Amino acid sequence: GTMNVFDRNINFDALLKFSHISASTQEHLKKVYASFALCMFVAAAGAYVNVVTHLFQFSFLTGLGALGLMIWLTATPHSRETEQKRLGMLVGFAFLTGINLGPLLQMCISINPSIIPTAFLGTATIFACFSLSALYARRRSFLYLGGFLLSGLTLLLLSSVVNTFVGSTWLFTANLYLGLMIMCGFVLFDTQLIIEKAESGDKDYIW
Repeated sequence: GTMNVFDRNINFDALLKFSHISASTQEHLKKVYASFALCMFVAAAGAYVNVVTHLFQFSFLTGLGALGLMIWLTATPHSRETEQKRLGMLVGFAFLTGINLGPLLQMCISINPSIIPTAFLGTATIFACFSLSALYARRRSFLYLGGFLLSGLTLLLLSSVVNTFVGSTWLFTANLYLGLMIMCGFVLFDTQLIIEKAESGDKDYIW
């Protein structure tokens, strides 16, 4: 008889098995993504506080505060004793960064409120797809992208500076899509870099 191609049992657990990554590194990745999700929600809370309370006049101070926390975080070595303190610094940095995003979000809301959920869903989808691509790919297969991505980022910065004087719509659009491609590449590169650093013993999931 004819076999029904849809009459098959799909093992969804197999989709989440990464046999080429050690168990300790997989646990490390869970902590990395958990801290990333925490920062995202805290930053969203900070942006909401800014939009509701209109703390625009403190944007300079909150920017300095975020910069100070970032420097303090990078200067504090990772250890079991400093883990909670460094996580608190990261949360504080995310909250102040969210507050600084408030004016930009307020502008988006005034133009079209649907921009924010659309951007969030689009970003989350792209991040998830490229992260999974890096996880399923052969180890170190995307690490060669580092030099190209940094060169592209430098080119993007220079063209943005030039465009502030030229005011070209075409150059602005090109920078927009080039920036999107570069950031997608960084997701691939950074994910595999995190794996390799964890495999070599670096278990710092906060920074």
